[in-house]
Amino acid sequence: MSFGEAIHSVFSNYCQFSGRARRSEYWYFVLFNALVTGAISGALSVFSVKEEVVSSILSLWSLAVLLPRLGLIWRRFHDIGKSGANYFWVLVPLVGLILYLVWMCRAGDPGPNRFGPDPKNPDYVGENGEYKAPWEY
Repeated sequence: MSFGEAIHSVFSNYCQFSGRARRSEYWYFVLFNALVTGAISGALSVFSVKEEVVSSILSLWSLAVLLPRLGLIWRRFHDIGKSGANYFWVLVPLVGLILYLVWMCRAGDPGPNRFGPDPKNPDYVGENGEYKAPWEY
């Protein structure tokens, strides 16, 4: 999945918490968010805008991408076979963040899992060589 496809996928699945999201989709969106945040900060600092205004604009950006980001995180957890509620482990200091990063770096489950077909290979072929539809797993 390319950078543009990933960003389009995240925003087209704006508030969708079902299904699966590939690792590349997640990390490209993290990169996109960092680039936009840096661009906003840089542009506003060049024009010597007050710190309160910069903070307000960055807060608005964070609020604008909150639901797409949460939906993406939820679907990313689904891709590794875990419930999206595992995201709340980030509330545990240090250990939660380490677990979260390890999980986000893990490759998704090959083939369909209980959350849907494999986004990397939606035409999954089972062990016996037959196509497995999403409702057959």
